[in-house]
Amino acid sequence: MYSYRLNDFGSIDHLQRVEEPRPRPGRQQVLIRVAAVSLNYRDLAILHGKSTLAPQAGLIPLSDGVGYIVECGEDATRFACGDRVAGIFFPQWLGGSLTPGNSGGAWGSRADGWLTEYKVIDEASLVSVPDYLSDEQAATLPCAAVTAWNSLTQSRPLQPGETVLTQGTGGVALFAVQFARLMGLKIIALTSSEEKAALLRELGATHTVNYRLHPDWYQQARALTDGVGVQRVVEIGGPGTLQNSLKSTASGGEIALLGFVAAGDESVDFMTLFTSGATVRPFSVGSREDFERMNLALAQSRLKPVIDRVFSFSETREAWRYFDRQQHCGKVVIKMDAVRQ
Repeated sequence: MYSYRLNDFGSIDHLQRVEEPRPRPGRQQVLIRVAAVSLNYRDLAILHGKSTLAPQAGLIPLSDGVGYIVECGEDATRFACGDRVAGIFFPQWLGGSLTPGNSGGAWGSRADGWLTEYKVIDEASLVSVPDYLSDEQAATLPCAAVTAWNSLTQSRPLQPGETVLTQGTGGVALFAVQFARLMGLKIIALTSSEEKAALLRELGATHTVNYRLHPDWYQQARALTDGVGVQRVVEIGGPGTLQNSLKSTASGGEIALLGFVAAGDESVDFMTLFTSGATVRPFSVGSREDFERMNLALAQSRLKPVIDRVFSFSETREAWRYFDRQQHCGKVVIKMDAVRQ
């Protein structure tokens, strides 16, 4: 089989395709023929040495993938051959809270990820995915979709009519807009162009704000909420956006701290934090239980993930280069070459 391995960091040139033996499943494991994978910002962070996960060199990258079980090991009973499954982001986090004991072995940083034609994995680290989704759509779920779902439903689940603020048109942001629409929330979506704003409105955004035209966009967020502020910010930018987010949040509201894609001053003004009355809560994707709960909502709503482009497995390095330019709207997906299946 073929796999891609990231032999060093700092350049996509370190991503090399290698031929290696097809693995065999052990006890309570299954062998998966991978059908599609998707890229996340954390993959770029690993590549460029900005990750918080202390990645190992030489691993197969990518946390998100979907495929079909082709062989079951001894005592593997949760699934059958032919079942379509996706991996959970943290392979040991099955439910409850994230702890040091269940946060290890993240795909692509501490264990081989999904950018390979065949993968052996413990059956406990897998979920079924809704039948209505294509392989490419299902491959977008494990990181971005679960993260967006938890940012809106955990801590204090938002109520219909409350307002959420989202940032940009990456995978997490677009899933957040789509889920917020299902939940009956008002949505203020930040973006950088009218073309992207049109997509956000189509997906359900109540209002869009161009952050290039309005660098102090908290003023627009306040005005659009009659001065009250928003009840939840899906905070993806991090250092470059947190000050504005604090000023946008209603007293008693919450900032779901998810990412760090926007450069900026990492210091947070104490008085801004103190007077905001907001809770800043970091989120780390979610558990298997969270993924399965989200899938029930997907199956009921038949929500369609937004995919920007699909590349073939043989175009993997081109896919990474395209993703690295960060001009996409939605998810970038790599589909396995049919000839290798």
